[in-house]
Amino acid sequence: MGHNHSCTCPQVILMGLDSAGKSTLLAHLLTGQVMDTSPTIGFNVGNLDLDKKTSLTVWDVGGQKSMRTNWRFYLDDCQVLVFVVDSSDHARMSEAQKALKKILSDEKLRGVPLMVLANKKDLPNSMTIREVSTLLDLPGLVGRRWQIQACSALQGLGLNQAFTSINKMIKKN
Repeated sequence: MGHNHSCTCPQVILMGLDSAGKSTLLAHLLTGQVMDTSPTIGFNVGNLDLDKKTSLTVWDVGGQKSMRTNWRFYLDDCQVLVFVVDSSDHARMSEAQKALKKILSDEKLRGVPLMVLANKKDLPNSMTIREVSTLLDLPGLVGRRWQIQACSALQGLGLNQAFTSINKMIKKN
């Protein structure tokens, strides 16, 4: 899946810890199906057609600890950063918060809006978006537009709404 530089589609980047559900989410967006995914080494990329006029290039970047140092190489031309968290994984929220803070401090993301997807809302112990936004310290973000939305990549819930909102964020910027 080489990157086609002639595509002037807005670039959207999915980041988040390993096992947050980024690849499942991208696969569901692109195919409408649930696929078995293995940990992403490097990245997956696909074009998502929102409507006849609008298409987004969506990058899904591996989230394992060893990969996170490479995240900054994907930030050129990023129009919206989509940070995916597993909303049922209470134990890793502080790790997610640190990873998010670190990437948002990158100069290339100055002024780039943030969409947080609280994934796995189909699980009984998942946190509310209010809990997730507090644990990620989203209210403390200064000078950046952000939104948070609950979704389930497994069930396909909330994905279309999320990407409709992401498209609006791009148009506003």
